[in-house]
Amino acid sequence: MDKRFDFKEAEPRIYKKWEQSEYFNPDKLPGSRPNSFTVAMPPPNITGSLHVGHALNASVQDVLIRQKRMQGYRTLWLPGFDHAGIATQNVIEKKLLKEKKTTRFDLGREQFLDEIWKWKDQYQSVIIGQLKKIGASCDWSRTRFTLDENYSEAVRKSFQHYHQRGWIYRKKRIINWCPRCGTALSDLELEYQEEKTKLWYIRYPLVDSGESIVIATTRPETIFGDLAVAVNPKDKRYKNLIGQRVRLPLTDNLIMIIADSAIDPEFGTGALKVTPAHDPIDAEIGERNQLGLKTVITEEGLLNNQVPEPYQGMNLDQARKKIVNDLESQGLLVKTEDYEHSIPVCERCQTKVEVLPSEQWFLRMDQLAKMAAEPVRSGQIKFYPARWEKVYLNWLDNIKDWCLSRQIWWGHPIPLEGETDVLDTWFSSALWPFAILGWPKETSDLDKFYPTDFLSTATEIMNLWVARMIFSSLEFTGKIPFSKVYFHPTVLNKEGRRMSKSLGTGIDPLELIEKYGADATRFGLLWQTGSNRQDIRFSEEDIIMGQKFATKIWNASRFIISRAEDKIIDPSLAKHQDPIMKKAQALVSQVNRSLDQYRFDQAAESVYHFFWHDFCDHYLEESKELINDPETKEATLATLFSVLLTTLKLLHPFMPFVTEEIYQKLPLKDKKDLLIIEDWPR
Repeated sequence: MDKRFDFKEAEPRIYKKWEQSEYFNPDKLPGSRPNSFTVAMPPPNITGSLHVGHALNASVQDVLIRQKRMQGYRTLWLPGFDHAGIATQNVIEKKLLKEKKTTRFDLGREQFLDEIWKWKDQYQSVIIGQLKKIGASCDWSRTRFTLDENYSEAVRKSFQHYHQRGWIYRKKRIINWCPRCGTALSDLELEYQEEKTKLWYIRYPLVDSGESIVIATTRPETIFGDLAVAVNPKDKRYKNLIGQRVRLPLTDNLIMIIADSAIDPEFGTGALKVTPAHDPIDAEIGERNQLGLKTVITEEGLLNNQVPEPYQGMNLDQARKKIVNDLESQGLLVKTEDYEHSIPVCERCQTKVEVLPSEQWFLRMDQLAKMAAEPVRSGQIKFYPARWEKVYLNWLDNIKDWCLSRQIWWGHPIPLEGETDVLDTWFSSALWPFAILGWPKETSDLDKFYPTDFLSTATEIMNLWVARMIFSSLEFTGKIPFSKVYFHPTVLNKEGRRMSKSLGTGIDPLELIEKYGADATRFGLLWQTGSNRQDIRFSEEDIIMGQKFATKIWNASRFIISRAEDKIIDPSLAKHQDPIMKKAQALVSQVNRSLDQYRFDQAAESVYHFFWHDFCDHYLEESKELINDPETKEATLATLFSVLLTTLKLLHPFMPFVTEEIYQKLPLKDKKDLLIIEDWPR
């Protein structure tokens, strides 16, 4: 063996050897394998290259796939990619604006979509290359994409099924609207940012007296859409005003003071301006009190022709300034206070989201939500960590109908005559576990590998994706899509910000692999996945620790192999009563228990401490004298190689490259051609 493990040279060579063996393909695995183990890879968006969070998720899945493959399962890890409608369109629009100073409207729909398909081909190849660098043992021959023709057939069939059942309907109601992306968004596609603003106290004059009622608002720019002033019916300050009319400031409109129990008497003055068309809480108040809707903001984020002429066509910032100035000049602005609150922004482009009435397609969720909840409540589907079950079920218990339509160009067209909108990306993603195996056709893959066994994903898409896969699978296949869901910690960057490809806040795992190797990167990331960890603030320290451990494994193995002196060793001759053998057996039990509970950190730590301390620091030192004694040499060598082999097997799912390279050099009797198909320690 060389003095050091040159991971830059070895990793691509070893990966090529694995690919040539075709053992990533379950149909090509040797031996009788009656039981299958399937993982459907959460499909990365084609918005750009992967970040460290993706590397962690890929490592988690690969650990289990490699373990199960060695345990004799017919393993399928099926990779694929998501077209990611809004996110991808946003990336391409930015690219066009930067490079060609043009918009999608300048190009036209057909040419714009051609640009995206070129991007897709480029970045699908980039992402596959990254996953291979990480060591992902996927069956690349089965790679899927959510806009493939077979997949599109599944999307059309599922839409038509819901439509025929009467669960898909079209209605005008208030929705979240991104002025930048020009499309509707669901509540789950929003992020919230803290905004430092003002609380404006505005006087609304009573019609029948010289008095007035004062309201507090953070959005004076929506004043022209007010249809009432609301107070809490238990608020004694305003009891005698309920039913009276007030004059809407800056207009001749008269609106009513109404009572509604949703009003918080402690906020501001306890009186609220009600703008049902532009606020979700106001919309509920408006619906309860039959106020109707008055739209005053356009899809472009401008005031429309339903407002007084001086304000028409203004953007909302301009309108706010003018309205506040005009209120002050008319003596209607009582006071202003500093105020901080959360505002919704588009998850993809970070533009402030507006609430607007819009005619959209919706999917009824009452029956489907019950369907998604039942297998989690009954324990058919288990969450790890279990605490996420409560969060999941709470969302389903309070669910709203799903807004399906998006006003963009990239995606699955709504399969109805004359429709130009596309479906929400998550509608197609909801079919992922079974559509990638051939559904709606009855394929042999669907028969052999469905339901899948395990899903590793992020908590932030628990409701966007996990719930929707569960009810979709039950509705279309009659089966749960998976039995175990592991929510891995979210990897934040050094500043504590969520990693995002589209926002450019990700850390490139290839840089880490180039610097420390894939084994070190994987091991260092998995080391941090404790059961109570919701977030990991990324640090290279654990990656460096992983690199040092890989070096330790290499050096110890090199020493042991040199002691064999070119003889073939039979590990079955090991001294089974030796304390190190008993400790190795205890290690096997510990690692299996940890992996059964998806405690990847525990499993990694157990092997690390055993190998470094019990094996290297103690037994390896003791063995030096025993090897020199002819009476104990053979048994000692057999023990050394037996423990080394067991440790390499246990480490292989975590550090596949260095363990495979060492395995190839072991002078063992009855060795297999690759460690990837060795027998997992029992």
